[in-house]
Amino acid sequence: MNSSSSDLSPAPDALALSAIRAGAWFAALPHAMQQRMLGDAVARRLDPGDVLFRRGDAFDGLYAVAAGAMLIHAPDPDGKVALLGLLAPGAWFGEICLFDGLSRTHAASASVHTSLLHLSRSRLDAMLADHPQWWREFGKLLAGKTREAFRYVEEAQLLPPIARTARRLAAIARAYGDAVDTPRPRSIHLPQEQLGQMLGLSRQTVNQALRELEARGLLSLRYADIELRDLRALEEMQ
Repeated sequence: MNSSSSDLSPAPDALALSAIRAGAWFAALPHAMQQRMLGDAVARRLDPGDVLFRRGDAFDGLYAVAAGAMLIHAPDPDGKVALLGLLAPGAWFGEICLFDGLSRTHAASASVHTSLLHLSRSRLDAMLADHPQWWREFGKLLAGKTREAFRYVEEAQLLPPIARTARRLAAIARAYGDAVDTPRPRSIHLPQEQLGQMLGLSRQTVNQALRELEARGLLSLRYADIELRDLRALEEMQ
């Protein structure tokens, strides 16, 4: 861990397990694989702003967001930061290095008080040595992220700002493919400036898009929180 204020627990608690089990990728795994991963994982806690890993760090395993939110970002040599994504509860991340064995491609830090599960590299290696057929499941995780990345590139070129904003918010709420619909609004803690960085839009443009979406009844603005009221309508925005 890069953050000095992080906390390590020997086992995940019930709340963490509930959030992880609800994630679409994890829920589709073979039961034995789920049990092995949860049995081998440890819980970690981060405070807002704590850095989990930096670009160039050695691969130390996979992580899953149990509560809170993680920011994925990439700094340049001049100190500017490209904000690439926000990971909600249920999302697993860090799998690129599992396949190529190279260093971390981006940095990850906590947006708010965040609880994680950590499956270490040594535990992963042992698990996959015992069950090589499970490699395919991690391939699906990576493929899902790749599909998302291509879709974001397409949307950036073809869609107006309001549609791009709507679709990205829905994608964040669904935690990379969580297709479970619920009548309960979902809340995302994401300042407008950060959302603009993710979309490559100015804060003013993002604010205008959010106000229009709010006027249509698709979301509600609550300070730095955005309450999404109709995920399907947001996803289908043109």
